[in-house]
Amino acid sequence: MAVYTPLTNETIAAHLAEHSAVGALDFAVGIAQGVENTNYLLAVKTAAGVEEKYILTLYEKRVNPKDLPFFLNLLQHVAARGVACPKPVPRHDGTLFGVLAGKQASLISFLHGKSRSIIRNPHAASVGQALGQLHRATEGFNGARANALSLAGWQSIYQKIAGRFDEIQPGLEALVAAEMDYAAQHFMQNEALPHGIIHADLFPDNVFFEEDEVSGVIDFYFACTDALAYDVAITLNAWCFERGGEFSPTKSKLLLAGYQNQRAFTPAEIKAFPALLRGAALRFLLTRAHDWLNRDPSALVRPHDPLEYAAKLRFHQQVRDVGEYGI
Repeated sequence: MAVYTPLTNETIAAHLAEHSAVGALDFAVGIAQGVENTNYLLAVKTAAGVEEKYILTLYEKRVNPKDLPFFLNLLQHVAARGVACPKPVPRHDGTLFGVLAGKQASLISFLHGKSRSIIRNPHAASVGQALGQLHRATEGFNGARANALSLAGWQSIYQKIAGRFDEIQPGLEALVAAEMDYAAQHFMQNEALPHGIIHADLFPDNVFFEEDEVSGVIDFYFACTDALAYDVAITLNAWCFERGGEFSPTKSKLLLAGYQNQRAFTPAEIKAFPALLRGAALRFLLTRAHDWLNRDPSALVRPHDPLEYAAKLRFHQQVRDVGEYGI
């Protein structure tokens, strides 16, 4: 269960009464999903007696409090432009976050819908369109945040765990070392591609659906400034492989077509797409391997399997033409 900071109903009720005007707490339930922050689902009664729901988030060790203005202002910006995402609720003093139980915390709106564990073709098409809408909505946002998990970040993580990859799977050390060399030669060429604010973590558990259509996008706490097509590569890796690990050219084609209904790729982006997909696979292989090798056996949250992204990386290494992705 990903509730790192336990809170009583009395503590939450007192916090709401002091800092917000949403109403009186009816109940609060810790949310098990997620691995980065502590989240509670709140139900409150307004002065008119109407029940409304919110999410209370406490930011744990992986979120730098200095980044919170960027994240929360970004949510306000894209929500005002039609993106279905959590909207921060201003406090009495106009700020969007403050201290609760020794952690920075914010109150955000509740989104209807649920994530999908089984991804069908319409889901891939809809998420591609949603990502294109998000990229268009971020235009004009005056905030910026460097991507700490681009090439320099990968190299830093790699140096911390080099020599240990074969503890996960024999042969993984050689795969990662060779791909690090490839990334050093090819990935920074993507600096010339169109840049903007990217989500950088658009996995199925961060997207809600009603029927087959996206009803909301959550968890913007990896958002940063980077190549827009790199965000597409991250998303394709997360959505277009079947549960058994097989690549789905149909889902890939649908996702990319949905995206391009909102924003067309440039020729340079299309040319760079295979290297972007390899980079996106390497990024999650490295971070997952780091967490796997340094996991706390007593932790309630099990780290994600790095071998999922090792298999995806091996697939991309064998692709010889960008057309295989349906682009």
